[in-house]
Amino acid sequence: MRRRELEQIEKRGILVISLDFELYWGIRDQWPLRSCQEMLIGARRAVSSILELFSAYEIHATWATVGFLFCSSRWQLLQSLPERRPQYNRRRLSPYLYIEEELLGADEQDDPYHYAPSLLRQILSTPHQRIGTHTFSHYYCLEDGQTLADFDQDLTCAVKVAAASGVHFESIVFPRNQCNPAYLSVCAEHGIQSYRGNQPHWLYEAASEQNESLLKRGLRLVDAYCNVSGHNCYHPAQLVGQMPCNIPASRFLRPYGRKLALLEPLRQRRIMKSMEHAARHGMIYHLWWHPHNFGNHLQENLDLLRRILDHYAHMSSAYGMISMNMEEVVEYLQAKSYPFSDSNHSA
Repeated sequence: MRRRELEQIEKRGILVISLDFELYWGIRDQWPLRSCQEMLIGARRAVSSILELFSAYEIHATWATVGFLFCSSRWQLLQSLPERRPQYNRRRLSPYLYIEEELLGADEQDDPYHYAPSLLRQILSTPHQRIGTHTFSHYYCLEDGQTLADFDQDLTCAVKVAAASGVHFESIVFPRNQCNPAYLSVCAEHGIQSYRGNQPHWLYEAASEQNESLLKRGLRLVDAYCNVSGHNCYHPAQLVGQMPCNIPASRFLRPYGRKLALLEPLRQRRIMKSMEHAARHGMIYHLWWHPHNFGNHLQENLDLLRRILDHYAHMSSAYGMISMNMEEVVEYLQAKSYPFSDSNHSA
């Protein structure tokens, strides 16, 4: 970035948006395919609609993508699999057992739930969008049975399959937000410069699935509507230190649900108040979700996103707030000559 651009950005609030792009690979161990096919088809429509909104509002976003989705066919996916695979103690977590059962269709047209090269082309052709990695296999970094060497193999495959599509990763989002600080050095070795850490509050501490308590889940639900954990915004200078750079989440954009429809104004207000806090104080606000969160009740979810982006446009006009993807945040920090080192730090 040029000096003049840096001066223009200085003290402005920054809206960062990242999306976890998974299709069925992200929910395979939780829901049978037959129960969520309609939602996943809706997710595919959501990708196109979200991109249209992003273009209209000039939103810069990072799409953290499961590596399997780059494959255009079952043959390509099988050819891309690693020799070393995670041996989770709970076998249902492994997608490789699922693949071996030959439940996949031949290609994207035959099977829109497991392949997405056409959607990735849409993302790449939309201005200001970047593709990061969500690991190759939707890899769980805190589950018993997997190892650092397994993770290294997984990332190697993710980098390779993306490179075949002309994509070079600079960011990672850990599936289920299971950030393992011991694994950050491997990320750096693969050229990854940033990751989305969890909100800096005990409610959002990284944990394996078995260690996620019902209390925490319940309080996180309440936090979506009422300010329990704070705004979770931060100044850019707080991110400097080690590489990869931690760009923590601020808020998960929960999907619309009919049972809680009466609380929708509270959910919207929660997001907008925190975004305004960031805009007024020159801080970063990092919003994230999965495209499949929009798969059911697509119009209601898009309407909320449009209202959020309208609010961003107002914050931009009133306070100079700007939009950056995760990769651009790192570029900005490096251009400011903030010090980084190759050592790692926790989320």
